[in-house]
Parts: sequence; structure tokens; C-alpha cells
Amino acid sequence: MNKPSPSIKDPISVEDYAKVKALLGRTPRGLAAINVRTKTSAPAVIQVESIVNKKPFPTLFWLIDKQLNYSIDKLEAGGLIARFQAWIDNSDALQAELKQDHLAHIALRDALMLPAHKTTLSTLGFANVFEHRGIGGIENFTRIRCLHTYYAAHLIVSNTVGRLLDEYWREHAINFDHLA
Repeated sequence: MNKPSPSIKDPISVEDYAKVKALLGRTPRGLAAINVRTKTSAPAVIQVESIVNKKPFPTLFWLIDKQLNYSIDKLEAGGLIARFQAWIDNSDALQAELKQDHLAHIALRDALMLPAHKTTLSTLGFANVFEHRGIGGIENFTRIRCLHTYYAAHLIVSNTVGRLLDEYWREHAINFDHLA
């Protein structure tokens, strides 16, 4: 799958907005872009602005593809986070990779943030809020909190947890070839 550049933003059409709303089950807040689509052009990963309703919003990418979300839900319920976390806890190399993933994500979020949002964050006293919050707003760079947030970010820029998920799916012959 080709990963689009997250810096390229096509305007969100009325049709796309309606599709995102239907997939979320609510009105989207801070919708900035649709970064990944299915082969049928349905939104799969969206980008959210870093400030929503005058508050910091640390989750940059949201996985909204129902098939992927459901699959990840089942894996989380089956204890896959704990298994992945044990691997990371027992590997200095994986811990270092995960930390680098978060630092790269922080830099990407900063690069994508609108100048007006940076100004608003500063004015509201939140200028430094994102400096220590990585993928999904996580502050502890060696912990996994949610596979969904890691995988959404991975579909944009590869990361350690996303690669572990890809390996798991390959080992279990699970294929998501519906993504563009």
C-alpha cells in the first residue's frame, strides 16, 4: 500500500464529510484530512487538528475503518496489548524504537499544526502540551495504551507497534487488502 504524505491535504468534500460522520457515528470535530482510503474511496484514517474547541487534541490520526477497528477490538480483548507490551518491556531495542516513533510523531504533529492553532495553544497556556505527548497523546513512550491509535499513525508513517500488528496479521493470514 502506498502511504500518502500527511502534509498533502485535499479539501474535504461534503460527501467525504458525510462518510466520516457516518463512520464515527457523530459529527466530526477538527477534521483536517482523510489520509488513508479504502479501494472504494471510503475514509479509513482521518487527521484531526491539534486544537479542537479551544482545547489541545493530541490524537493526530484516527482509524475509522470499521473492518480494521473491529479486528483490533478483538485483538485487544484477546490480550494482544499485554503480549506486545511484554515484548517491549523485555527489549531495549524495541523500547528505543518506540521512543523514536513518539519523537517522530511529535515532530510530524508540529509540522502539520496550523500556525493559528499554535498561537491559540500559546494564548491558552498550552504551548508546551504536545512536546511530551506522542502517538495518541501518550506520555510514557514505552507503554502501549491503544492499538487503534498506533495503527492509524502506522498507516501514515510506519511505527514499531504497527509493524508488530502487521507481523501478527501476516502470521495469522489476516489481510486488509481493501485499503488503497
